[in-house]
Formats: sequence, C-alpha cells, structure tokens
Amino acid sequence: MNVQVLGSEKILYENWQAFIGSGDRHLPLVRTQIIRSWNRCVEAGVDPLNIGLRDYIHGDKLAVALLEREELIRVAHPFMADLYRIVRGTGFVVVLTNEQGYLLEIFGDKEAAKTPLTSNFFIGASWHEKDAGTNAIGTALEEQQSVQVSGPEHFCEKHHGLTCSAAPIVDPIGNLIGTLNISGAHESAHLHTLGMVVAGAKAIIAQLRIIKKNNQLAQANKKLVDFFNMVSDAVMILDCYGTVVELNPAAEKIFCKTRTDLTGIPLHSLFSGGTGGKEICTILNCRYSRSEIELTLETAKGHCRCLVSVEPIINEQETFTGSFITLRPIKAVQSLVHRYSGYLASLQFRDIIGESCEMQEAVQLAKLSAKSASNVLLQGESGTGKEIFAQSIHNQGRRSAAPFIPLNCGAIPRELVGSELFGYEDGAFTGARKSGKIGKFELASGGTIFLDEIGDMPLEHQAVLLRVIQEKRLTRIGGLREIPIDVRLICATHKNLLEKVSDGTFRQDLYYRLNVMSITIPPLRDRKEDIPLLFEHFLAKLCHDRGARLTVDSDVMHYLYSYPWPGNVRELQNVVERAANLAINGVVGVNQLPNEITHKSKLGPQNIIATPKQSNLHDRRRQQQEREKQQLLHLLDMHHGNVSRVARELGVSRKTIYNRMHRHDIIN
Repeated sequence: MNVQVLGSEKILYENWQAFIGSGDRHLPLVRTQIIRSWNRCVEAGVDPLNIGLRDYIHGDKLAVALLEREELIRVAHPFMADLYRIVRGTGFVVVLTNEQGYLLEIFGDKEAAKTPLTSNFFIGASWHEKDAGTNAIGTALEEQQSVQVSGPEHFCEKHHGLTCSAAPIVDPIGNLIGTLNISGAHESAHLHTLGMVVAGAKAIIAQLRIIKKNNQLAQANKKLVDFFNMVSDAVMILDCYGTVVELNPAAEKIFCKTRTDLTGIPLHSLFSGGTGGKEICTILNCRYSRSEIELTLETAKGHCRCLVSVEPIINEQETFTGSFITLRPIKAVQSLVHRYSGYLASLQFRDIIGESCEMQEAVQLAKLSAKSASNVLLQGESGTGKEIFAQSIHNQGRRSAAPFIPLNCGAIPRELVGSELFGYEDGAFTGARKSGKIGKFELASGGTIFLDEIGDMPLEHQAVLLRVIQEKRLTRIGGLREIPIDVRLICATHKNLLEKVSDGTFRQDLYYRLNVMSITIPPLRDRKEDIPLLFEHFLAKLCHDRGARLTVDSDVMHYLYSYPWPGNVRELQNVVERAANLAINGVVGVNQLPNEITHKSKLGPQNIIATPKQSNLHDRRRQQQEREKQQLLHLLDMHHGNVSRVARELGVSRKTIYNRMHRHDIIN
C-alpha cells in the first residue's frame, strides 16, 4: 500500500509496520498508551489489514441500547450540537457512544456518511478496540481516560487517515457510561480538538450530576410534601410578617376553610375570634421557640381549643424569615391519652350477674338512663357494683366511644380535690407542676366522668362542681380562662345524701342537680337468689384463669344463704377466691369458708328462727318465685315450648331459661 507520510509520521508508520510485521515491542517513539492498546488488539485477534465491515447492532438490540442511555443522549445532545457548530464543514463528525463502544448519536455533514474515512461512523456501529482496533473511542474506554489517536497510531491500517479525540463519560457515582468523540481526516486535525472534547465531556458529566441532585431534591421535596399533607397535626408556614404562606389539610380542617381561603391571611386575624390572639402575636414577634401554648380558636364549627407550638425559621445569615406553626386540637390529645392510659369503660350490662327482681329492676332503670344525657346518681352499699353500673350506662349510651374517667372523691386528700377535678395553671400553688395540669373534667370532655363516693366531697368544692354542671364551663385553679366542657356526669355514693343535706354537709341544690336519674342497687342480702349465680360465675372465672377444675359441696350453699353479706358482691368474690385457694383435692367444702360465715350459721339454715323481717322476706321470695314460674309457663305456652324465643323475649340466655325450668319443676 502506498501511503504518503513525512517526518515523524513516517517513523511512526515504520514503527507500526515493525509491530505488526515482526511483533517488535521496543518502539520508543510510540506512546506507551498506544503500545498498550496495540498489545490488547493482538491479544483480541484484531486483523490490522482487514478492510471489512466491523460489528454493529440494529433492531431490538439497538433499541435497548438507546433506551438504556436515554438520559445520556438527552443531556449530551446540546453539547454535541455546540461542538459540531465549531467543526461544521471540515468533514469531522461528533459522536456519542455507550460504555461498550456502540454509537448512540452522531452529528456530521451529509458528505461524512459517504467519505470512506468516516463512513463507518453510523448509529449502532462498534468502535470498541476488539472490533475497530486502536482508536480514540475504544482506547478511551479501555484506559478510562481521554486520548487522541492520529494516523498510524490506529492499529487498523484503514484508519490511518483519521484523527480521533475521545473522552470518557461517567455517571454521578463514577460508573463509566460512554464516550464523547470527534473524528475526521488526519490532515485537518487541530491541536485543540482533544481539549474541546474533554471540556464537552466534563460539561455532560456536570449536567448529569445536576440532574441527579435535582431528582434527589425533587424526591426529598415530595417526601416532605407528602409528610406535610399527611401529618395529623395542623401545620402552617408563615412569612416574616406573620402571613400564612402554606398549610396542610389538617389546618384546613381545623379552620373549616380551604387552602386558597387561608393563604395570604395574617395569622392574628385567625385567632381574633377566640382567645390568646395577643399572646400568639407576641410569640410571632419573638424570635424563639414556644411549645404547647393553649389557645382557643373561633371556627365555623364553634370553639376549638388547641395546643399551639411555634418554631422560627432562621436563614444562614441569622435573619428571621418566618415561622412554623403547629396546632393540635386538645380533643385529639385527650383521645390519644385515653387510648393508652386505660380511660375506657370495658364493662357492659351483660356483665351484671343477677336474676332477682330487685336487680332486674335496677338494670332496667339503668338501661333507660343510658339512652338519656341526664345526670345519674347510683346509690347502694359498698361492694354492690356501682362502678359496673356506671360503665354499663356509659357503654350503652351515645358517648360509648369517648373516654370514661373515674374518680373516687373519698380517696383524694381534701386539699387536692379541686386540682384533680378542675386542673390548675402554672404556679397556681406551691408544688404545682410547672406546665400546669389538666383536670378530670377536661380529660372526660366528650365522654363520661364517674364521681364515686360523691358524699365525701368537701363542701367548698361542691359549690364549684355545681357551677361547672350548670354552666358547662370551668376555670382551672390559678387561671383566668373559661374552658367549655361537654361531660356526662354519673355519681355514686353509699351514704344517705338527704341526711347529709339535713346536717349541712352536702349542698341541697347540688343534690337535686345530681339526683335526676336515681338508681338504687340492692345489697346482696336482699337478693340471695342471686348468690348461686354469682358464686358459680366467680368460681368458673377462677377455674378458667388457672386452668383448674373445682367442685363444690352441697352444704356450702346453705351457709352462703344464711350469711348477711355486709361486704356484698365484693365480699362474696373474695370468699370464692379464698375457698378456691384452700380447696382440697379440687373440692370446695364448708371448711374452706371463713369463720364468720360458718360460725354465724353453724346450725344451718333449717334451724334458724326467722325474725318477722326475715319472714316477710321469705314471703316475698315465694311470691316472686311464683310470679316467675307463671310468667315462664305463659311464655312457653305462647311460643309453643320454643326456649330460644322465650329467652330472647326475657333478654336472658337459653341456659338461664333451662335453669329456671328445673328450679320450678317444669321439666325434669
């Protein structure tokens, strides 16, 4: 082949001939980078004299390659266009490849596709060293650095007329993803071609990094926006003038206004209808954080008490630019407290054990009370189950999903009753909690407060309680703000409140306020027919909890019937637990009962001389049993012996109906 070369290029061409002819590796005039490439070409079996078409991809493979580097092509396109404007008309082409050396994009004159030197530059063509020998694209990929390959430095002789300049392109984490290249006739080469290619590649890499940063920022911003919109607390962003610039859906819900309506409104105007507007303005003017400030808003749905927190926004120049405001409705806080503090009623009317007329009448009256919003006064001796009634009334009413707050007025020191009921503000008295305290009435707002042993409430607090009941508002100890409350009140006492009214220890007006729905729970001695049911219930529960089986001597029930039960159901439950603990070989006998029961009844019920009062009681029992039997016979006849329908009509279980039928000898 006749090739016209002069000077150093002639020497370089002779070195190339020596390398491919004799395999001479000692060529000091050839750059080390080029020697390494020639060696790789020999190892890959590249034919330096081959003039055929090299490897290329098309169809689906090309489509996949283009799709994989879609972002690279999009980013590189304007930079390639700028380079092409510089070399336009010179016969040079500007090309972009992927990391495998396949051409993905090309800028060139129409003549370039027809010129033998550049005709192999087309979309899908491979310029990897294993296909095209030493060239700027393939060598830059192998060396992972920018390179210019001119004339005889190309391993394949057909490329000796080319000058190629290429620079590798890496993604933002440093992975090689392609090259940028300019190629053209060797005699038209310019000293600054490689520099332009390197600058273009760096610009592409920088743009890829910017895009990644923008994507990361966009993702972070989306996460923040999603969090901002989904957070349960109301959040508002203000500018330095206290004007609302952004808010989340929870804030829209509190103010009953849309984002459009609220944006651009000064915050103080949103508080002007409630309380604390002056305080919130003071907070906004101060450049420090404040948290859990109680404020009352006036909204379209009425008053809304909130805990407000303020966080100033300070820029890098330490300049105040705005504030973050969070508002948490106190009702939501209370609901969370109730959920995890156990302020929820768990007992229902079905948990009340007893089939006696006295107990059934009390339960029926309690069920009627549950349907109303009136105050309830539960009266009965200690241990009769007043709290079970209170919880059942609450759970049967419309406030069943709201909190049930119990408070024993007799178990609180006299000087602390007021703070427990109504709460106190910061610094209200010596030893007061710094942040103040919410009282039981506030905690119960929307639900029920159960004041047990109301007869033990100090007289000075009765007047405050009366005012709270009447006005449905309270003021914390040491505070000035009136706080609206919505509470169902249930009270209980074992004392005779009318006697306490007479002796001046209980306010008459408060008594009549509380005694709207009065329910008297009978003591156990007045409903002894319920003793077997209660005994069996408590024993079965113990056996279930302990995984044990216990039987009971028949004599035990005689003693239980004869005992007056001053401690009522609570005492009976304790007796059952004691007897179960002392049971011998799984049998509960008379010896397991307390001495006070067996000593007072040691003659047995059949030998006890009945007093007139006892005789009257026995007569009532017989009359009651006869009424129960007649009622049962009537219902069985009416429903043609269908026990299930009889049980539904009486509101009891089928087992209870069968027990009554056995008791009255209706069936064997």
